[in-house]
Amino acid sequence: MRRTLAALIAVLVLGLAGVYAMRSEPDDNQVAAVLHKFIKPRTNLPDQPGEWRGRIHYAQLDQQFAALVQRSEMAGLAIAIVEDGELRFVRTYGVIERDTNVPVTLGTVFRWASVSKTVAGTMAATLSNEGLLDLERPVSRYHTTLRLPDGAESRLSVEQLLSQQTGLTKNAYDERLEDGQDPRALRASLASAPLQCQPGSCHTYQNVAFDAVTEILEQAAKRSYPAAVSERFFLPLGMNSANFGMAGLTKAKDWARPHNGRMVRTVKETYWRVPAAAGVESNIVDFARWMQATMGDRPDVLPESTLRIAQSPRVNTAPIYGGALRQANSEARYGLGWRSFKYDGHLLLGHSGAVDGYRATMIFDPATHVGVVAMWNSNWGTPFRIPFAVFDSYHQRSDSRWLELDSQNR
Repeated sequence: MRRTLAALIAVLVLGLAGVYAMRSEPDDNQVAAVLHKFIKPRTNLPDQPGEWRGRIHYAQLDQQFAALVQRSEMAGLAIAIVEDGELRFVRTYGVIERDTNVPVTLGTVFRWASVSKTVAGTMAATLSNEGLLDLERPVSRYHTTLRLPDGAESRLSVEQLLSQQTGLTKNAYDERLEDGQDPRALRASLASAPLQCQPGSCHTYQNVAFDAVTEILEQAAKRSYPAAVSERFFLPLGMNSANFGMAGLTKAKDWARPHNGRMVRTVKETYWRVPAAAGVESNIVDFARWMQATMGDRPDVLPESTLRIAQSPRVNTAPIYGGALRQANSEARYGLGWRSFKYDGHLLLGHSGAVDGYRATMIFDPATHVGVVAMWNSNWGTPFRIPFAVFDSYHQRSDSRWLELDSQNR
């Protein structure tokens, strides 16, 4: 059986097993050329003050980030900022575990949680762009384990599944997933779950139901979902730390332990069992690489046509976040695993995520190619404000107060 060049690179670099349907068998010179083209060396990372250049006041933000991580609610924090499409700032703070006080480094692996949905949506867009997946086809045609009330899986399209339009009550059966139940069995039992609206008529956020797309993408790509993502995205983008599954985190040489305040939490496999919904982990540098690619800065891997399919909004949603952040955003919408909304008149794209002991966010402005990725190993929600402080700095807003940790923000 013939192999694609991308699949051979996967075998050479990561030792991925599997035989894929391909056009031609590349020689060693072809492999070297592709590796040189796609996998860029990690040099000159802007992790020191002398390397921070741009409109954004990086030194001031650095002080605020350092103060943030001193709070009792925090353990460790990793942040990267892209300005005008270039990585201009990457920095880590705090510890991977309070009991040992080992510091977070640029190589520390954190969980992406629901930011993983952007990978699933982008994969669906990729396969659609290649004619391998019909987004308008009913979910039932792909023989997934998902069952909806009144057989609605036969009417709900793949596009509607990815844009969270199942109609189920928000986060349906997440608590059963957390209790250890099999997500495949849970998807089948959703046939008797309560509805918030008729399927296809509103946005209701899901994890268990959303992960039916793992089954769909595996059928379309003709390989496992992690293998398809590694071959098409992680390898060509040089995201060497990016992985799926609990072992991908806990077997890393440097990984952040989950915390709730000062208490170290037990790592649980729960949401890794829904990989399209919440299965990715990586270090902060690779997280930034994903953001840059989805901004459109790597058209060799993610062409504009693919990003347009993935990121275009399909359905209106309620304002995202809570408190002051909820009041500050408007026109919230959802695409294929992608959120979009307006802040201070600017359209922003991305996603945020939370699983026990970890939080992550990726937000960027597609017009200016300014964006932020951040991950932290605690349950505290205040660091979700970080991207908004960065955007305010870029736009020279003197009234920005997002990271002023006075009593009203606690």
